[in-house]
Amino acid sequence: QVQLVESGGGLVQPGESLTLSCEASGIIFSQYAMGWYRQVPGKQRESVAEIRYGGRAEYGDSVKGRFTIFRDNIEATILLQMNMLKPEDTGVYYCYARRGRQYSWGQGIQVTVSS
Repeated sequence: QVQLVESGGGLVQPGESLTLSCEASGIIFSQYAMGWYRQVPGKQRESVAEIRYGGRAEYGDSVKGRFTIFRDNIEATILLQMNMLKPEDTGVYYCYARRGRQYSWGQGIQVTVSS
């Protein structure tokens, strides 16, 4: 059974940084692309970042240059380093494991950017 456990969310001020972590279990980690979506109130779910086993990463347009995704294939963990945070980055961030078109999801973690 796939289990994805997110951590690291919280409240920060605009311009600050935050790192999200997602630990995976119950999967053969090398067979999955890993990433993050976010759900902002009143908006459609948005793709934030994805990283494949070999390290190739893709980012949503709104976070390019500010967010970086990392992958530790030994610890079966991914990190999302978020810099220069903006109020519009506020939302619930969901970790996922993707194999082809099949997704498994974490429970989500709140990130709030506010002064």
